[in-house]
Amino acid sequence: MTKRLTDSQQKWFAIGVLLIVLVANIFATYSIFTEPFPGRNDFFSRWEGARSFWEDGVSPYSDEASMNIQLGIYGRPVIENEDPGLFVYPFYTVFVVAPTVFVDYALADAIWIVVLEVSLIASMILLLNLYDWKPPSVVLIGLLLWSIMDYFAGRGIFLGNPSHIVYFLEMLAIWSLYRHRDSLAGVALAVSTLKPQMGYIIIPFLLLWAYRSGRFRFVMSFFAMFAALMLASFVLQPDWFGDWVDQVRQYPEYTSAAYPDTGSPVWIVTQYYLGFGNIGEWLVNLVFIVPMLWAWYGVIVERRNERLLWALSLALVVTHLIAIRTATPHFVVFNLIFIFYLNRLSLRFGNWVAGLAALTLFIFSWAQFLITVQGRGTLEHPTLFLPLPFGLFILLWLTRTMWWRDAPRFDADSVSVATPIPNETNV
Repeated sequence: MTKRLTDSQQKWFAIGVLLIVLVANIFATYSIFTEPFPGRNDFFSRWEGARSFWEDGVSPYSDEASMNIQLGIYGRPVIENEDPGLFVYPFYTVFVVAPTVFVDYALADAIWIVVLEVSLIASMILLLNLYDWKPPSVVLIGLLLWSIMDYFAGRGIFLGNPSHIVYFLEMLAIWSLYRHRDSLAGVALAVSTLKPQMGYIIIPFLLLWAYRSGRFRFVMSFFAMFAALMLASFVLQPDWFGDWVDQVRQYPEYTSAAYPDTGSPVWIVTQYYLGFGNIGEWLVNLVFIVPMLWAWYGVIVERRNERLLWALSLALVVTHLIAIRTATPHFVVFNLIFIFYLNRLSLRFGNWVAGLAALTLFIFSWAQFLITVQGRGTLEHPTLFLPLPFGLFILLWLTRTMWWRDAPRFDADSVSVATPIPNETNV
């Protein structure tokens, strides 16, 4: 008679299998992709900057580190109107990249790709749990595949963009808040600041809400972790902050020269296409900022916690509508919104309708890229930045009452998830 494994043994067996799969994935990725086809410049700039610090003992913002990055990407110093690939991230990024800098770049690249894939899959699992959605196995597998093969996810993997890790940290923070794991939420949100342009709106919103709601452990853990990151950075590189600010100031100038037709979605419409200038751009920005602030008021001042997830989703959309520059891999954060709607469709019409909707999103984004792709076959057309953020802002506004009614909400000590009645028509 076969002896049944205990729960503890099953847990360790599952962990062992998972580790074997991850290691196998890394070496398969190395053998098939990264060793014969080196790339992922978004990662290489961070990796080489961190390697220059840990191995060569120079600042990742130094001219020496910048030259190392350019030689690695171009094989020569950068020329006019080329992206110099500066490190440009906060110094504590070197802690995140550190485990990969002591191996060959091709292997480090493979490890990074797998980390991005795991971040995307883990984020999807967190979102499904957040919405209390337990789809059948076929739908679950489809959603997990969609999470890494959708255009915005796939492009981020192709470039090695750290956005997918930040996305995971933001989803982990949101999930942890809803599960009353406030310390974990604060730590995750603090580490997510390694890419500030993805959280510059939601971070103050969540901190203000948490302070107003008495969630002081979240606030304290955020500032404690952020202070630890900053302190460690200043201890190891005392002058890093000024050098980082200098590179951030250069960023809009050289990216505008290298990619003159891309920026924020609002910039693309108002300045690139319509030529309204800076004043026109900021007037249009206000069209999105004012409703977002109204949503903040309802949640923070009026304490309408049932609106929290809707206001947070709206803030994420506005984040990428009005940023000085954004990138399409950042759009993976919109899965927070997509999974809500897909869940509603599944509950109202069945899994096949939700699957068809996800497939439509998948085909649309890839088709738009393939039809409009420019230059060497990888440059995005500016229209690729427009449909998703503008469309989601409109959709969020039109369906706001559905979010207030059906999205996960806070009770005094727990989280409840509303489900629609069978004859519900508001989807």
